[in-house]
Amino acid sequence: MTRNTITYGEYLDLPRILGAQHPLSQAHDELLFIVIHQASELWMKLCLHEIMAARAAIAADNLRPAFKMLSRVSRAQTQLVQSWDVLATMTPSDYSAIRPHLGSSSGFQSWQYRLLEAVMGHRNAGHLGMFRNEPGAAAALQAEFARPSLYAVALDLLLRRGFAVDADTRGEAVEAAWAAIYREPERYWDLYELAEKLVDLEYHVQRWRFGHLKTVERIIGFKRGTGGTAGTAYLADVLKVSFFPELLAVRTAL
Repeated sequence: MTRNTITYGEYLDLPRILGAQHPLSQAHDELLFIVIHQASELWMKLCLHEIMAARAAIAADNLRPAFKMLSRVSRAQTQLVQSWDVLATMTPSDYSAIRPHLGSSSGFQSWQYRLLEAVMGHRNAGHLGMFRNEPGAAAALQAEFARPSLYAVALDLLLRRGFAVDADTRGEAVEAAWAAIYREPERYWDLYELAEKLVDLEYHVQRWRFGHLKTVERIIGFKRGTGGTAGTAYLADVLKVSFFPELLAVRTAL
């Protein structure tokens, strides 16, 4: 196979991708369920690729390419949000035919989603236990826990630009720094734009979480999740977790 002879299917490895759906039941909607979740994992792979590169660019004070990457992540997250609209065409009866075949598997166990959370700054070492049978996933998460998060890198940049904050400073000092930037956007335009890119990122993650909550509520009501979570109650609690709290709080102060 050479560059001049490779086909579309070979380049995209379509035989493996299209052959990766293995329904365990005869239920018509199981293919929908599998494809939605597989496609979501591919979008998350792209999000991780872009957000990690953006983090490196911010650390190097090279913001223009970082802005493009973060914008792309937000657009990819829109695709993730819209996927709930497709999954929501599944009724409770449709899902009840699939659920017994899911066993203890759950989207709660998506290591890429946990990695995305960690890159953005929400880190929970307790999640590592669920990947004891996936050493590669556990290693990726552990390695990420040892790196500064996207937000930590952004705060370090603010410190280097003369603001009295760093990755270990949170609360009022960080909020005051962002307030100064928002009050003089022309003076701090690139930092102002960085702030808005981060807010956009959180906004779309929260839209995805809310879509998840309402889709699950629509399909299974208030049953417990297959992974042992409390179902919609767990998803509602997750909505309260903010990645960049000072960027949201500063809006009240302006």
